[in-house]
Amino acid sequence: MSATDETISPPTGTGAGPAAAVTNTPGVDPGSPTGTVRENNPFDLSPDLYNQDLAPTKREGRTWRAYSIFTLWANDVHSLGNYAFAIGLFALGLGGWQILLALGLGGAFLFVLLNLSGFMGEKTGVPFPVMSRIAFGIRGAQIPALIRGAVAIAWFGIQTYLASVVFRIMIVAVIPGAAALDQSDYLGLSALGWISFVLLWALQLVIVSYGMEMIRKYEAFAGPVILVTMAALAVWMFVEAGGSIAWSTPDSKTGVDMWLAILGGAALWVSIYGTFVLNFCDFTRGAHSKGSIVRGNFYGIPINMLLFGAIVVVLAGAQFKINGTVIESPADIVQTVPNTLFLVLACLALLVLTIAVNLMANFVAPIYALSNLFPKVLDFRRAGLVSGILGLLILPWNLYNSPVVITYFLGGLGALLGPLFGIIMADYWLLRRARVNVPDLYRDRPASEYYFKRGFNPRAVAALVPTAVIAMLLAFVPAFAVVSSFSWFIGAGLGALVYLVVADRRAAVTDVSGEPIAVASTH
Repeated sequence: MSATDETISPPTGTGAGPAAAVTNTPGVDPGSPTGTVRENNPFDLSPDLYNQDLAPTKREGRTWRAYSIFTLWANDVHSLGNYAFAIGLFALGLGGWQILLALGLGGAFLFVLLNLSGFMGEKTGVPFPVMSRIAFGIRGAQIPALIRGAVAIAWFGIQTYLASVVFRIMIVAVIPGAAALDQSDYLGLSALGWISFVLLWALQLVIVSYGMEMIRKYEAFAGPVILVTMAALAVWMFVEAGGSIAWSTPDSKTGVDMWLAILGGAALWVSIYGTFVLNFCDFTRGAHSKGSIVRGNFYGIPINMLLFGAIVVVLAGAQFKINGTVIESPADIVQTVPNTLFLVLACLALLVLTIAVNLMANFVAPIYALSNLFPKVLDFRRAGLVSGILGLLILPWNLYNSPVVITYFLGGLGALLGPLFGIIMADYWLLRRARVNVPDLYRDRPASEYYFKRGFNPRAVAALVPTAVIAMLLAFVPAFAVVSSFSWFIGAGLGALVYLVVADRRAAVTDVSGEPIAVASTH
């Protein structure tokens, strides 16, 4: 690929001079057919590709600094699902230091991957569905966006259900008579279950309706709450265990099996974040600088993950010393808190945590995916409402209780994330060398850089199909069980390699700023 640098100007033939490029409000005339330039659309942006939520963000006024990035991870790393995974390593025969090493290695890998992904958002200011147009084309980008969005909608519902379980515990602790409402069954949930779920579901819709800035503020509030709560829970368990813990179980692994389990745990830890490394630019498009991303990721990923690992070791080791059992989640410990006030406070903290995780990991991605699919109709708020309704209609508690759905449907979609990441990263960093013609990401005409063939890049699709099949085979076929933990890495590596082989290196690559068509970073 050849590369040139350009400065943006209105398309030829518009009659708009340089002043028009500055003074006209960037946007699209909704009544203008593709390819027709009007006075309020001097950059020939397609209404099928551009709206105020998909537009790049202006550099001036970006509010996501290092602390904002850090609190994303302060919340997400300490999610109930992550605790269940890490405690599971203890149950599978890894001792305290092996768990810390596995999480440390995983954190180091994630730190690198998230920086690579995050820098893309900071440079261009665009969300993930728009970023995907670089490799897959202006229409082909629907493929990675919808895959990511489908996974997120399902997990949004499931995480809301898991939070509602904690909410039910709290309600019964405060109002014992409410336990009677927990005996009925309506479509798989009791009356109390429905009340708990709908209240939490509605609360999240309200938060999202205020946009990304409200999500940033909520994450900033929730981060310290979670860190203090989980640390206090670990201290309490340590005291309950008599001031010492069990560092391993009698079935602890040794030798080669131990090292394979450590490396496998680190790889699975990265796989858990396969969704986030893919669409991290949804958040970093509002980042103040690359330095903010690096500092936020450093304290939020490797450092915070080691703190997380220490809490896991204390919780699991203390419980094992007390009665010889391995807990599945911090929620198991919360239920045993004898003081009602402390139990309620712990439940509230877990609710704050789960909502924080859901907003960042499972709500933002489908909002942008749906807005990208119907940009004329769905803005951030409307897309959030549609995502929430879908998350309710799928009755997520039934999905969670179905191993087949979790393993094959959600697991299968998750296996696709590795090849998608490899293709997009290889295209952006290795072929284009971080050069992006941002305005062309919103132009639906054959002359635009990302039009390819009718809006699809057949070479990216050709690289995705075989590598996605291989990734799913590695993840699900028992014969490949020994490498299944590494399926995300293998899928990402193969996706990048195959794409580099088949990619068109003759096409021109330009680097054009999106500032003239950017919007304020406040939504």
